[in-house]
Amino acid sequence: MLRASDLFALPPSLDFWADDFTPDLPPWEWVRRIGAALDRKSPPGRRLENPPPGLHVEGRVWLGGENVRLPPAGTLIGPAWIGPGCELRPGVYLRGGVIAGAGCVLGHACEFKNSLLLDQVQVPHFTYVGDSILGNRAHLGAGVICSNLRFDHREVIVRGPEGARNGSGLKKLGALLGDGAEAGCNAVLQPGAVLAPGAVVYPLTPFSGYLPAGHAARPASDGGIAVLPLAARA
Repeated sequence: MLRASDLFALPPSLDFWADDFTPDLPPWEWVRRIGAALDRKSPPGRRLENPPPGLHVEGRVWLGGENVRLPPAGTLIGPAWIGPGCELRPGVYLRGGVIAGAGCVLGHACEFKNSLLLDQVQVPHFTYVGDSILGNRAHLGAGVICSNLRFDHREVIVRGPEGARNGSGLKKLGALLGDGAEAGCNAVLQPGAVLAPGAVVYPLTPFSGYLPAGHAARPASDGGIAVLPLAARA
């Protein structure tokens, strides 16, 4: 079965939650544990109690360092923990259950809900991230959607290497991006999509299933999706 350690490594900035997000768990179990991890004890840092005048804050929102850059406008609904060196840009919307490691960009007009961002994640513009895990240095281009609900509202199935199919037990599950994975502008990552470390989804590509490390997914001339080694993607 696919394990979290196959996709990402919990960075030192999130050591406080090492007991919640263990490497042997299936990665979708990390998604299931986000809310409980935030609720069970007060994380390090300080509560955000005096935000800028245009920044609306509800509930428990913690800043993990003094150098978090807050926007002049946006909405932050807790529980949420924002790690050191993060930048929150104007119009950001945190809708509860968000943990962001060190040096992340939570961008302009981006919405985050029940998601874990590891270190140096870049989500700069117009993106939805719901019920997802974004690995270290993962990058989402403008307009990427991490879709988290099947059209038929049934359980999300997560595919793995060699055609493996795993029941997640979840009706809401977004994308699982490994360390260094990327999705280009206006790509749609379907519920339960898995991008292994360093994998790339081209712009304007609807992707579902499992994308192996070192591979790219892009629209094919026949209307389908082509998966090819990164060295051959030009």
